[in-house]
Amino acid sequence: MKELFAECSYFGLLLTIGSYELARIINKRMRKEVCNPLLFSTLFCIGVLLLTGTDYEVYYENGGKVLEFFLTPATICLAIPLYKQFELLKKNAGAVLAGCLAGVLAHMAGCVLMLFLFHMEAAEYISLLPKSITTAIGKGLSEELGGFPAITMATIMLTGLFGAVAAPSLLKLFGIKDPVSQGLAIGTASHAAGTSRAVEIGEIQGAASSLAIVVTGLLTVVAAPLFARLV
Repeated sequence: MKELFAECSYFGLLLTIGSYELARIINKRMRKEVCNPLLFSTLFCIGVLLLTGTDYEVYYENGGKVLEFFLTPATICLAIPLYKQFELLKKNAGAVLAGCLAGVLAHMAGCVLMLFLFHMEAAEYISLLPKSITTAIGKGLSEELGGFPAITMATIMLTGLFGAVAAPSLLKLFGIKDPVSQGLAIGTASHAAGTSRAVEIGEIQGAASSLAIVVTGLLTVVAAPLFARLV
């Protein structure tokens, strides 16, 4: 089986797309947040690789890199709901900036807290600073500051998955009902993965979350080097 996957040029691509479509079918029938397609397909792909003894490099070279290539264009497509709700977001420009700034500062403060609580190495701490921004920005920022890009990528993925799965429940728990506030909260905390869930919740939420990705990314690029100096 391992050798068969290694010889299949699009093994990684077919596995990922197939598992995602399977997850969508299951999610439609069960209607449970824990059956989020992104979470399910990620775990399914990991399970297949482990059970078959297939190395990640085989997955990446045989189709995985095709998906990575489309990562940036897919993120840019999130600008469509942003364009549709531009006037509404323009009226709430102050709230957008304040919300994203508060989210970035809370995230940075959490990283500082972990630094001292767990006595982290400098590179480990730096690797966590970009975990709430999109992969396209976070990976490069981690490399530039001296972090471990692999750790950064893993934490970005986990943050996005958590946001995509838990966002609706957390919004309900804290009584956040305004659609702009909901979108800002999701986009600031869980970047593109969370935004894909925000789009499902509503068009305004998706637009606000898309804008939050951009603003949060820019603020993090400015703030991360400052907080990196703490070590």
